[in-house]
Amino acid sequence: MPSFALTLPGDIRFGAGRAGEAAALTDQAADGGAVLLVTGASDRHAAPLRAQLKAPVVTVRAEGEPTVEAVQAAVAQARQANVTAVLGVGGGSALDTAKAVAALVHNGEPLDHLEVVGHGRPLTGPVLPWIAVPTTAGTGSEVTRNAVLTAGRVKVSLRSPALLARAAVVDPDLLQGLPRTPLVHGGLDALVQLVEPLLSCRANPVTDALARQGLTASLRSLPRAAAEGTDDPQVREDLALASMLGGICLANAGLGAVHGLAGVAGGMLGAPHGALCAAFLAGVLQADLEALRRAPDQSVQNRFEALAELVTRTTGAGAEKAVSALGDLVRSLGVPGLDELGLRDEHVAELVEGAAAASSTKANPISLTVVELTRAVEISR
Repeated sequence: MPSFALTLPGDIRFGAGRAGEAAALTDQAADGGAVLLVTGASDRHAAPLRAQLKAPVVTVRAEGEPTVEAVQAAVAQARQANVTAVLGVGGGSALDTAKAVAALVHNGEPLDHLEVVGHGRPLTGPVLPWIAVPTTAGTGSEVTRNAVLTAGRVKVSLRSPALLARAAVVDPDLLQGLPRTPLVHGGLDALVQLVEPLLSCRANPVTDALARQGLTASLRSLPRAAAEGTDDPQVREDLALASMLGGICLANAGLGAVHGLAGVAGGMLGAPHGALCAAFLAGVLQADLEALRRAPDQSVQNRFEALAELVTRTTGAGAEKAVSALGDLVRSLGVPGLDELGLRDEHVAELVEGAAAASSTKANPISLTVVELTRAVEISR
C-alpha cells in the first residue's frame, strides 16, 4: 500500500435543506467582523443567507470565469470593509473567487502566489476563514485547496492547504431548476474528476473508494438529469455527491492529461470547462491505452479494467470498454466536439506544449510523450 496523506475541509455538511446552516457558520467565522458574500450571476440562493447573517455584509458578484483583475477588485473591497470572513454561494467561479479573496486579503497580490504566470510564493500571512455553499454540481471547489483564475489566455492556480474551506455546506436541493447546459457540463466535469483520480499514478485506497462511490452516483443520475432535469431528489443527491467526492479525489490523488489539455484549451478558446473535459476524455484514455502497449504496466491496466467494470456494469469488461462506454455517454449527452468549441489546427502545438507542462498532467497514469498527447487531441477531434 502506498503512503498517502489526506487534506479535507474541517467541516463538511451534506444533505437536503442544510444550506441555511451556512449563515450561522459564517457569523461564527467572522467573529464580530464584516463578511464578504461572493455570489454568481444569480442572487437566488444567496439572498436568504444574506438576510440571516448578523454581520455587516459586502456583496461581490463573480460573473463568468474568475480573472486576476476581478479577484484584485474583490480583494480591494474586502480590505476597505475590514472583512474577517468570506461566504461563497454559487458555482465554481464564485467559490474560486471566494477562496482567492480569502487567501489574498492579508497576502499581497495574486501574481505573488500564482503558479506559471506568477512567482508561486507560499502564503505566509493569515488566510481568512471562508464558507462554501455550492449551487451547481461540477467543480467540487468547495472541498479543494486551489482556486483557478484566468490570467490573459492562461488558466492558473492559486494553491495552498490554507485555502480549504472552514466549512463546506452541500445542499442538493440548490440544484433544483438548474438549466440543462450547466447541469450537463458540470456533471461531466465531476465525472472526469472521478475517472482521472481513479486512474491516477497518485491514487490511494481512500480516493479509490470515494471515486468508485462517486462514479456510481454520477453514472446513475447524470443521463437522467440531462433528460428529465433535477426534480427527483435522488438525482440531485447523486449529482451533488459526485461533485463533492470528485473534488476530494482530485485534491488528494491529482487528475491527468484530460484536465491538462482542458485547462490550457479553456484559456485559449474560452469554452466551458466541463464541455472541454468531456470532449478530451475518450481521446486521452485511448492514447493512454496505446501508450501502455509501448510501456506495459499491469497496475495501470488493472485500473482501466476496474473502470471498465464500473462504467459498463459488466464483470470482466476489458480496458477498451471503458473508453468506448465513456465516449458513448459523452456523445449521448450532446456535448459539442472540439472543433465546435473553437479548436483549430494552428492551436494544437501550443495546446500540447501547455498540457505537457500542466500540473494536472503530472498525475496521468502513464507519462505521455508530445507525440502521444498530440495523438490524444487528434482522436478527440
